[in-house]
Amino acid sequence: MTDREPETIFPDPEGARLTRAVTGVNQTGAETELSVIEERPLTIFLNSQEIVTAMTIGDYPEYLALGFLRNQGMLRDDDEVTGIEFDEEVEVVVVRTARQTLYEEKMRKKTRTSGCAVGTVFGDMMEGLEGLTLPPAELRTSWLYALARQINTMPSLYLTAGAIHGTVLCRRDEPLVYMEDVGRHNAVDKIAGWMFHHGVRADDKILYTTGRLTSEMVIKTALMGIPILASRSGFTAWGVDIARQVGLTLIGRLRGQRFVCLSGAERVIYDADLAAVPAEEAKHRRKAAVGD
Repeated sequence: MTDREPETIFPDPEGARLTRAVTGVNQTGAETELSVIEERPLTIFLNSQEIVTAMTIGDYPEYLALGFLRNQGMLRDDDEVTGIEFDEEVEVVVVRTARQTLYEEKMRKKTRTSGCAVGTVFGDMMEGLEGLTLPPAELRTSWLYALARQINTMPSLYLTAGAIHGTVLCRRDEPLVYMEDVGRHNAVDKIAGWMFHHGVRADDKILYTTGRLTSEMVIKTALMGIPILASRSGFTAWGVDIARQVGLTLIGRLRGQRFVCLSGAERVIYDADLAAVPAEEAKHRRKAAVGD
């Protein structure tokens, strides 16, 4: 692990192939043009075995593949990745490892989850949580408010076109990596892949997401070793149960001056002056409703 992270990554709303202008009519019958998110399949191979085809916006396919395999337990901490090959023409990425891999039985346990796009979790994924207790960490409310303000106003596909989720890896009140995708699970997998590729430590990080705090989001955050997960959206009961089981601090409904903590409240230090925290602007409240 490294104490110093590599170069940060933030959204590029003008990026090629990410959006397309579509012409339609509005409520008055007048012609209007709208920027819409592109969606394309990406097939992930681990060595010679096809693992999954995910619907994605297509950026950072190598990180998405690494993170998906890592979060599904198919890449181990000590695995040596010998190569990552992406073929843009056929939309395939192949991750090669020095260790021989065979996950036919694991693939048979694959089940659909409540996630957007292709959110998948394997039947034995919960086994990775057995005996897991996340490390102690400090969470200052001043960091939460500062992060929400920065992330909500940062140029992004989320603000430009909607119909997309964002996930941000943070340290204290500093965003480090901001990934977006049509499914919140893809966005967090990209961050997991970035962390795995660069050997970035997790115990001092916060994960922020625009999406719901579901069981899979909580599981993936816990398996990544990140002790704090925050969202502007709401919770599922199973997500809360799992967070409490592993000692994950779970913050939801983070909008303006408000938030709710349903797990790990002992980490929270209330150091912010609420009178100095601005209310959330109406345009961000509307985007939040779409993101839910």
